[in-house]
Amino acid sequence: MHGFGDVRFFDRMAPLYDRVMPPANGEALAAGLDHATRSIDRLLDVGGGSGRAAAALTGPERTVVDVSLGMLGRARDERGLSGVAGDAGRLPFRDVSVDAITVVDAFHHLPDQEAAIREAGRVLAPGGALVVREFDPAHPLGRALVAAEHAIGMTSRFRTPSDLASAFDDAGLDPRIVDRGFGYTLAGVAGLSGGDDAAAVGADGDAARR
Repeated sequence: MHGFGDVRFFDRMAPLYDRVMPPANGEALAAGLDHATRSIDRLLDVGGGSGRAAAALTGPERTVVDVSLGMLGRARDERGLSGVAGDAGRLPFRDVSVDAITVVDAFHHLPDQEAAIREAGRVLAPGGALVVREFDPAHPLGRALVAAEHAIGMTSRFRTPSDLASAFDDAGLDPRIVDRGFGYTLAGVAGLSGGDDAAAVGADGDAARR
């Protein structure tokens, strides 16, 4: 989901967002999800806003998770998608309860990216995949995007594919760089012990989660 500092911007942009943003790259997302080693029946689109990315996928049960209520309203009303208000750093879902998570064009807005990766590892079932579609700040167009977002006051933190892959690895998610360029795709696959380790760390308060 979008960082709390950027939420007001996205609430204001909600009515126009889908008009100015191109469709999500469904082929790149599908290629990332293909790295999962389990059947994908339940998918969370974290930071999914208006449901733009979830709408590009077919098959699994899709739930959009975001902190912007304005954007979630678009996902529900315009696209008929299930929406849950929640923070990427503390997902309101039980351990090992989903098969895949996507974060599309939104990871750079997350206020605590490491916490978001750990949370993804906690809720993913073994063999499930976290797929992030992001922009490379080392690419010429990426450098321009970084400057533009900072110029309008956003707190964006962009990461290169290699840097983000290292963070996935540190969290116990087996990283695979699916494609590179201005926009890149990174998949991380949960190991057999990842859910058990995360459950031990996050057991407190989990009874209140879905």
